Amino acid sequence: MQLPVRPVLPGFHPDPSVCRVGDVYYLANSSFEYAPGVPIHRSTDLRTWEHVGHALDRPSQLPLEGVSASGGILAPTLRHHDGRFWMISTLLVGEPRMFLVTAEDAAGPWSDPVWIPDALGIDPDLAWDDDACLLTWTRFGEGIVQAVLDPRTGSLLTERRRLWQGTGGKFPEGPHLYRIGAFWYLLIAEGGTERGHAVTIARGPSPSGPFEACPGNPILTARGSDAPVQSTGHADLVRRPDGTWAMVYLGVRPRGSSPEWHVLGRETFACEVRWSEGWPGTAAPIQPDVAPELTEHLREAGQPLPPSWVAPGAFPADVLKGTDHGLRLTATAGPAFVGRRQEHLYLRARATVVTDGKAGGPGGSGGLELRIDARHAVRVEVADGRVRAVARIGAAHAVLGEAVATEAAAGGTTLELRVVPHSAASPFGTDMGPDEVVAGLHGTEGFRELGRIDGRYLSTEVAAGMTGRTVGLTCSAGEVLFRSFTYSGADDPEALDGG
Repeated sequence: MQLPVRPVLPGFHPDPSVCRVGDVYYLANSSFEYAPGVPIHRSTDLRTWEHVGHALDRPSQLPLEGVSASGGILAPTLRHHDGRFWMISTLLVGEPRMFLVTAEDAAGPWSDPVWIPDALGIDPDLAWDDDACLLTWTRFGEGIVQAVLDPRTGSLLTERRRLWQGTGGKFPEGPHLYRIGAFWYLLIAEGGTERGHAVTIARGPSPSGPFEACPGNPILTARGSDAPVQSTGHADLVRRPDGTWAMVYLGVRPRGSSPEWHVLGRETFACEVRWSEGWPGTAAPIQPDVAPELTEHLREAGQPLPPSWVAPGAFPADVLKGTDHGLRLTATAGPAFVGRRQEHLYLRARATVVTDGKAGGPGGSGGLELRIDARHAVRVEVADGRVRAVARIGAAHAVLGEAVATEAAAGGTTLELRVVPHSAASPFGTDMGPDEVVAGLHGTEGFRELGRIDGRYLSTEVAAGMTGRTVGLTCSAGEVLFRSFTYSGADDPEALDGG
């Protein structure tokens, strides 16, 4: 199978789980340290998806105090049963804790969590055998295990039993259990969520097995290939109304010279599924006809944030307030960041910021930031009457360039970040990263570059972790006022020229 180049959900949308109700499909993804948690999308064709809300949209559902980068919410499973949507996942803040929430409408509101204290591990799945609710999950050192769950109380009604450890790949995880015809099928990921990632499947006569591995395993992998989409795995099956099947799974799009880097995080892809001799196999890709471009504006005072906007370790409303003059961002316990996923290979982001109290600002320092996490980021900000472009790569901080701020005369300083193709000439050298990040400011004479950095330093291969880039508003001290924000993204860099 030639893997698709275009994801159905681009950017940081890992660990997809899908279910269908009538003619409509619903999809959930991991959100890790970002709130709101677990974005929910809806589709009628599996190709194009609408963001309809989050399963965890309030602090009572999502306690994030003390969460670290790539902690938080891992690997949800989304199902529809008995007239309700069910979402089960793991919260990783210190020790992992499993929980489930339910809703009549996938767009919400969702219930407060039912915690499952006796199921230690990650990647929970729900399935039903008559009246029994089956919890299947990954338990470290034991592989895939299962117990009967009381979903009202979170209590386990049976002892856990081991089901399967996969085909020998490391980290057997991400189980999903299905009853299809006369068999129960157990779909898992193994090989780790890096370049060895794969999807394998087994079947048995009952939900507890014994499970027989598919002779064609792995049924999906890109390992050892030159496919443009790598690290494919963590899949979920869904049956269409006409009886045909499809699969959603995660993958990454690495670029640059060897060993290549991916910067958008793990994205959601999809493909057809064909059955042969009682086993599923992957077939043609499911993808949008073209890679969609996007322009998103925040201009009108008091308008709500788009549902795609998130904050690490806090809800956006905790630090960002709408006023008559724009959006006021406050650094409370530390630097504040509110933004959106980078969903395109190339982008241009602009924000007009006021920090000078004489110009109507609250006084403080802040601006635009592109980040993998707080330790791997490029920021262009206004502070002490100057604009500075700053890069953070772990413990190393560097000022890429600076200039005098213009906000006193213009009512604000317009800052700009760009992600552009890498300028290295040869793909065989060691200097070609996936892209370049350019920081500067925008005025009456157009864009003025202050500095740039190789995009590999804002990649998962450098920063580690489970997320992808986000871009948005930051405040490093005090309060700052943002009069506008614009995100323009495209996979074709020429689509962003001339802005």
